Amino acid sequence: MPNIKHLRCFRTLLVFTPFITVLTACSDTAYYKNTKLAVISASNTTPYLETDAYLGEKLQPNEKMTAQEISTVIEESIRKEYSAGKALRDAHPKAHGCVRAEFHVLKNIPNQLAKGIFIPDKTYQAWIRFSNASNDASRADIEKDARGMAIKILGVSGQKILESEKDATTQDFIMINHPVFFVNDGQRYLSFIHDVNSKSIIKKVHIPFALGLKGTMNALETRNSKISNPLYTRYWSMVPYQLGLGNDRQAVKYSVRNCSTVSSTLPKKPSHNFLREALKDTLQKQDVCMEFLIQPRTSNKMQVEDAMTEWKETEAPFYQVATLYIPKQSFDTPEQNEFCENLSFTPWHALPEHKPLGAINRLRKIIYENISKVRHDMNSVIRQEP
Repeated sequence: MPNIKHLRCFRTLLVFTPFITVLTACSDTAYYKNTKLAVISASNTTPYLETDAYLGEKLQPNEKMTAQEISTVIEESIRKEYSAGKALRDAHPKAHGCVRAEFHVLKNIPNQLAKGIFIPDKTYQAWIRFSNASNDASRADIEKDARGMAIKILGVSGQKILESEKDATTQDFIMINHPVFFVNDGQRYLSFIHDVNSKSIIKKVHIPFALGLKGTMNALETRNSKISNPLYTRYWSMVPYQLGLGNDRQAVKYSVRNCSTVSSTLPKKPSHNFLREALKDTLQKQDVCMEFLIQPRTSNKMQVEDAMTEWKETEAPFYQVATLYIPKQSFDTPEQNEFCENLSFTPWHALPEHKPLGAINRLRKIIYENISKVRHDMNSVIRQEP
């Protein structure tokens, strides 16, 4: 049970409302104008996923119903909050910038990691969106918060998992600057969502109890960060993914870090949007290199249904499989920002070789699909993938 210190900190948890977010990717103006977009539509009859017992997946009681209820609560919150204006994302609404990049797979990667998009020496175009996690888009960047990185790989052939987007040619990776999540199951998250959306002070004080001690500590640690530049921050997938198909498929996690060990420092007098300014300033002066890493699971004790426990690098090392090259560019234009707002990210924009694993990812499948549709409908914008 959380102690009084955690009860005093319950307000800090509000920035996670809600965690299941429709992240977006962007383009620069020139690429935006020449990008062919494919219209997509959400399905109301999308079947729930079967679990993979071989990799350790196990359905929770009433999981699909719980996912639908969470989705409904979030939808009602969005419709109420943005009834008089443009609907923003339910979380990560404040972007520091969307930048174009190249995703180059290394020539010499281990055979067991050369699956799906990880074709040795293959290069893809990509978009990357950096953001704050708080659902308050007006929040100053210097405030403590979780920070997000969403990568959209383009030109990926092969049928994708999402029933409504099987012919899409994108593969998404969604990460945050913390290695673990703050809930493992839908019921606990549903309780958290009800508490956060309630006007009752008693309900809000109940938040740490809804999360439990470990969940509360994970949430506080995730939210308790200040960064000086999105390009010099490390990110993790937090939740596991499948890599490969058939008998040699395995569970992995992802991470991204700058190729350099050089770090930047916080400004003495940061402006309200200093992270966007830092991103702009860096990319006006130089190209940037970031490493894309894979962490194969090395023990069944690293459970795919447990998103709250870190896979220690001392026990399960990361391996670099690709490099993200972010060239010098000017990304902050009205056209590009608008294009960015009308795109969606989901871990289910994926080849079967990269199927998301675990309850948190399964919940995301239903919730992301619905919330993306709601937001686009409210804004009278067609959902589209590049």
